[in-house]
Amino acid sequence: MGKLMVVTGANSGMGLASTIALAKQGADVVMVCRNERRGQEALAEAVRQSGSDRIQLMLCDLGRLDSIREFAKAFRERYSKLDVLLNNAGVVMLTRQETADGFEMDMGVNHLGHFLLTNLLLEPLLAAKQGRVVTVASGAYKAGKIHFDDPFLTRGFNPAKAYGQSKLANILFTKELASRVAGTSVTANCLHPGAVGTQIGVNRDTGFGKTVLAMLKPFFLTPEKGAETAVYLASDPEAGRFSGQYFYKKKPQPLAAKAENMEDAKRLWAWSCRQVGIEDEPVGGNERRTR
Repeated sequence: MGKLMVVTGANSGMGLASTIALAKQGADVVMVCRNERRGQEALAEAVRQSGSDRIQLMLCDLGRLDSIREFAKAFRERYSKLDVLLNNAGVVMLTRQETADGFEMDMGVNHLGHFLLTNLLLEPLLAAKQGRVVTVASGAYKAGKIHFDDPFLTRGFNPAKAYGQSKLANILFTKELASRVAGTSVTANCLHPGAVGTQIGVNRDTGFGKTVLAMLKPFFLTPEKGAETAVYLASDPEAGRFSGQYFYKKKPQPLAAKAENMEDAKRLWAWSCRQVGIEDEPVGGNERRTR
């Protein structure tokens, strides 16, 4: 068996491109998708393009805490170790919407969904020779701020504010996770993929956003180009030397001071634990308890 890798949001865009690239390298890939039909279509496409029979589909809705818990339980029952968790799934909401658990959607899916998933899969990551957590952030973090007084943006919502906050949260999460797993075999890094032409801002039910996406497509990177840094961080031996870094074009990049603020990172971690219902425990301690 090759290295086992989990890719969230694997049914399209960079998630599908990452799945295909990693499978071509000989990895066993679990495609994590929310929708069964789209997931099966993406699985067939990934197998066709990669020529690999070592790809499988598992369902998980990152906007539902119960779905994340069900997925993590099923995964741990099937596998004792995990080499790479690629936190790729992401949303950009043009109007304020909430997850099933009452979280603002950008913060709920982009940060809190992956926060819970990562914590629930830490045990198999720690069991791997070198577990890696790779999180797709964005240069949009520069426009972001963690609104600790109103993190779900019940007042003054706008798409840039919500997305920027969630992407800054991805980076602060990576920083704090890297600090917590220091001294173990696990590393945590994040990345800016560049401006990639994906379906992230398109409403799949109404098609809203498709026209704008089509107009801008010539100026975007392809999903394959956008996925290159994520694939590098997931698979390249050299990338195993790094932890707690933010990458762009396969190179560590300097960050704005707000993304290096470890007090904010710790505060965000503690708040996130309360939101998703896990104990704030040291890594390598007892099994995380859910309320």
